[in-house]
Order: sequence, then C-alpha cells, then structure tokens
Amino acid sequence: MFRLRTMKTADFDAVAELIFLSTNAWYRERLGHPIFQCRPEDCRIFCEVYEDLDPDCAIVIENQRTGMIAGSCFFHPRETHVSLGIMNVHPNYFGHGIAGRLLGRIIDEAEQRDLPLRLVSSALNLDSYSLYNRHGFSPFCLYQDMILTVPEEGLPEVSTEGLPTVREAGPSDLVAMGRLEFEVSGISREKDYCYFIENSTGIWKTLVAEGEDGEVEGFLVSVDHAATKMIGPGVMTTEGAAEALLRVQIDRFRGKTVVFLLPSGERKLIATAYSLGARNCELHLGQVRGVLQPVAGIVMPTFLPESA
Repeated sequence: MFRLRTMKTADFDAVAELIFLSTNAWYRERLGHPIFQCRPEDCRIFCEVYEDLDPDCAIVIENQRTGMIAGSCFFHPRETHVSLGIMNVHPNYFGHGIAGRLLGRIIDEAEQRDLPLRLVSSALNLDSYSLYNRHGFSPFCLYQDMILTVPEEGLPEVSTEGLPTVREAGPSDLVAMGRLEFEVSGISREKDYCYFIENSTGIWKTLVAEGEDGEVEGFLVSVDHAATKMIGPGVMTTEGAAEALLRVQIDRFRGKTVVFLLPSGERKLIATAYSLGARNCELHLGQVRGVLQPVAGIVMPTFLPESA
C-alpha cells in the first residue's frame, strides 16, 4: 500500500503542508499549543534548504492508491557522519509504521557509507525516543530549548571585557571553522558553513569569535524566516566565546521571538540566558547510532539543517 521514493521538487508544497500539520498536531495534543505560527507554505523552507545542501537526499512515503504523501524525511551525508533531518508523518497515518520505514531507509544509507548516524530528537516525545532506541540509538547530550522575546531596543549593553571579539564570518574562516568543529565534536561539514556564509537567501547570519591572538574560538549561525527563527548551529571552545556569540545573535532578533538549544551542563551559559529573560520551552536529546567522539567544548545544535 505504501512505497518509498526520493522526494521531488513537485512534492515540496505537499511536504511543507505535511511538516506543518504533523508538527502542530503533536504539539497541540501534548503541549496545548502549535509550534509553527506561519502559513503551511512557509515550511517549504525545509525542503529548499535541504535540497540546496544535499540534492536527492530526501525521501517520502506515499499511499500508492491515492498518491497522498504519508511521511517525509531528510538526511545529510557528511564525510564524518550522516545526520537524520526533520521527519514527519501525516496525522492520518500516525501508528501505521511510517516513521519506522523512513528511519530504516536512513539507517541503510548510513550503514552503506559505514558512518555513524546522528540526530537531535524531542525528549518529550517518548514514541520517537522509543523508535530510535529500538533501532540502536543512544543519547549523549541533553539540550534545553530556550525561548526569548527580544526587546525592540535590543539587549542591554554589558561589558565585553575579557570576552572574544565577535565579527561576521567570511569565506576565509571556513578552514578554521571546520577544524574547530572537528576538534570539539569529531564531525565535519564545511559545505554547510559555505552555504551559511554565502547566504544567497538572505536568512542566515554567521558569526565567529576571535581571541586576542586572532584564533577562532567559536562560531554561531542563526536563521530568521517566517517558519523558523532559531540560533544555531554553533561550536565553541570556551564559555566566553559562547556567551559573546549568543548575545550578538540574540540581538539580531529585536522585537521577535527566537529559540536556541543549550547543553544542560553549561550552567554559566544557561544562567546568562535566564538573566536575559529566556525560559525553557522543551528538551531535546542528541543521539547517535554508532561511534561517538566525546565532546570537548560547547555545541549548540539546530533543526535547519539538522546538525546533530
């Protein structure tokens, strides 16, 4: 009755509606509010960004009788790992094994490449946790989703003494960014950084933090779009770099509400977020199927594109 196939451009509108309906249905039922406050068609951004980065690395599962798309998923092959991107099942097909079939297809992809498979999933969704756990995933980090409505006038000024210098990232930073992330978390995805810095869609902002010696101590990206206003991905070697980058990125969202994920063990960074008025809105788990290098720094993941 159902068949898996590669997502096509002609599917983008249907998949955008699927992402919108599926995600909002789950959050309304469990938490009493929707996540997406935009139009369903705004969720095309997920299809478009993932297709820009990894053509033909998205799959759908459709009802062969009706042609209706019952589920969709994205994946991102990188030289060090495969990331599992946003996965959705239409509310009409909850409980039909759709997610399991999609996940199985991505696991096959990672195994064929002999690479670890990584993802970030909601800690509140025990159904998805059980699905991933049954298929061999293990959590390695707890992230606090923090939400903040930024004042129209921006954040209050604070002393930056002792903090690294923050500036816009450029193409000359790509090598340093890639080296830093590999040293901190053992993954590499320079193609993603190039995409952020080029910013052909005008929705990305990429910053780097430099120490007094000119060495890059961290970088942090943000996306500002109707469907998603979020800070991340980011990688930092020090708390000072993380704080400096986070403050500048938050200030980008003046008069708007933004979400960012902080590792639960980074107490100083979390205290800074609380002091700015941020509050917790959800919890997520970094998970891996395969070998994981211990994290030797600070990692802030995101969902577009999924960085794990």
